Amino acid sequence: MRCVRFLDLAATSAAVSATTGRRAKVELLAGALRALDPAEVSAGSGYLAGELRQRQTGVGWASLRDLPPPAAEPTLTVAAVDAAVDEIAAIRGPGSQARRRHLLDALLAAATADEQRLLVGLFRGELRQGAQAGLLADAVAKAAEVPVAAVRRALLLAGDLRAVAVAARSGGAAALAGFGLQVGRPLAPMLASSAPSVDAALDATGVPAVVDVKLDGIRIQVHRSGSDIAVFTRSLDEITTRVPEVVAAVRALPARELVLDGEAIGLDAAGRPLPFQQTSSRAARRITPDVTRDAPAVLAAAETTDATVLTPYFFDLLHLDGDDLIDLPGRDRWAALAGAVDESLLVGRVEVDNPEQAGTAFAAALDAGQEGVVVKSPDAPYDAGRRGASWVKVKPRHTLDLVVLAVEWGSGRRQGWLSNLHLGARDPRTGDFVMLGKTFKGLTDELLRWQTERFLGLAVEHGDWVVRVRPEQVVEIAFDGVQTSSRYPGGVTLRFARVVRYRADKSAAEADTIDMVRALHAGRAGG
Repeated sequence: MRCVRFLDLAATSAAVSATTGRRAKVELLAGALRALDPAEVSAGSGYLAGELRQRQTGVGWASLRDLPPPAAEPTLTVAAVDAAVDEIAAIRGPGSQARRRHLLDALLAAATADEQRLLVGLFRGELRQGAQAGLLADAVAKAAEVPVAAVRRALLLAGDLRAVAVAARSGGAAALAGFGLQVGRPLAPMLASSAPSVDAALDATGVPAVVDVKLDGIRIQVHRSGSDIAVFTRSLDEITTRVPEVVAAVRALPARELVLDGEAIGLDAAGRPLPFQQTSSRAARRITPDVTRDAPAVLAAAETTDATVLTPYFFDLLHLDGDDLIDLPGRDRWAALAGAVDESLLVGRVEVDNPEQAGTAFAAALDAGQEGVVVKSPDAPYDAGRRGASWVKVKPRHTLDLVVLAVEWGSGRRQGWLSNLHLGARDPRTGDFVMLGKTFKGLTDELLRWQTERFLGLAVEHGDWVVRVRPEQVVEIAFDGVQTSSRYPGGVTLRFARVVRYRADKSAAEADTIDMVRALHAGRAGG
């Protein structure tokens, strides 16, 4: 086995980050993939994509704040780093935090400064080097000398870049052809692009189109083979034991083999959606007792434990009793779905021929307390893992004018720029500002340059990681909802906050108040 130095991957990552051309990025990535020993391809391809092979390591932000001095000479290999992360991720039980910290410090101490930067980015999940899945797919194809279409198809069905990279390197196009839809193995879900209005969505999909209610729940993909049922999230994590009511609902269906795409959502007594936070927190823990075979028993268990009941609603069918449906037009998949699943478990859907009908459906979804709609082309196949113009989501956009309280230095591609904004709402009683959360979303390179200069000029305290500033700069923030938070002093935070623009026309005294944010939360506006 010829071991590749971890430093070489760190150098490739830095080079990709500094390169703007797509072709040049692919060449760099392909060269690094080609150099990996077959046994290192799984871990190494993941590192280049900004992912650790081990999904959960137990390493949090606090563990990465104070790094040991870097090593003067490189000694780490890709295989050695993978083994070290394996050992860190496997730690359980009493004293695990101290043992994990000891092993993490040992790994970081063995790393050079460049290797430490890559490791920190991987552990934080914030390696922004411009190597998206599409680029990696092209690079895998180039490194393995196989058609890029074969790599992309395998990647969509497998949902695992590392597995596809290993197959391409070890078995070429023949091995890639072996990736198909397998009941029990999740595939990357089809995603929706965004539009500001239903009119714009219809411009993308064409008419006739269907308009689905967009539920503010958790995306689920449910696989059934006989009595075996598995439920996966959008990120392909299995949550079967946490959603027994979903399992019970699918077990009651007549089909023997199914792969369903949908959402699970909590509803209040009136049948309106609960805030997203309640749905997501319910999916994060198991119901007790764990009953997964009888739907009434599930509901009874939920009632006795005061647990939120998650109701599944399905909008697509990818496999039915031995037949894959993903390449069929939407209208054919949806017809099969209607025949296989009880109507009470189907997402609300109407067919429309014009913007007026679509607008009526959008208004009805909002009136019902839902998040918005997804406009879909009935001619499109299920484009697993892709975000295209065949599905287009439309949501009402909420914005607030908030004040920047502090800014964090960026990492990876944003190294050297002030990036992550600490956002505050005005307290009208004290004149102070109440922190609501942070965001680095929506920032262009131009904005990053501008805000770095701006906030260094407003700085009142320079820390190694955070620069605190005078609360003067107003920024318009778009968000999808307001949810409860014990982390921030106002008791609430913004969901999916992103920068729209800086407001030179508003002073901090004109910023939106914490009372307004709490009112949005109380009214469940947007979530």
